[in-house]
Amino acid sequence: MSDETAVCSAKGCREAAVWVLAWNNPKVHAPDRRKTWVACEEHREHLSQFLGVRGFLKDVVALPEWSEG
Repeated sequence: MSDETAVCSAKGCREAAVWVLAWNNPKVHAPDRRKTWVACEEHREHLSQFLGVRGFLKDVVALPEWSEG
């Protein structure tokens, strides 16, 4: 994922992403699999809450520090 091209995952938002939200749906994904959404400053909390309420959110990391392992 290139931080130069990353655009916020919030519906309708075209702002540059600065955060990576790593998540996993345990009913669908292996425990070590991480899906990602990216977020701008404005939508970080909203997207985190959406994933957190469902028990999917695993980590929130600044985009420049993100490594897909």
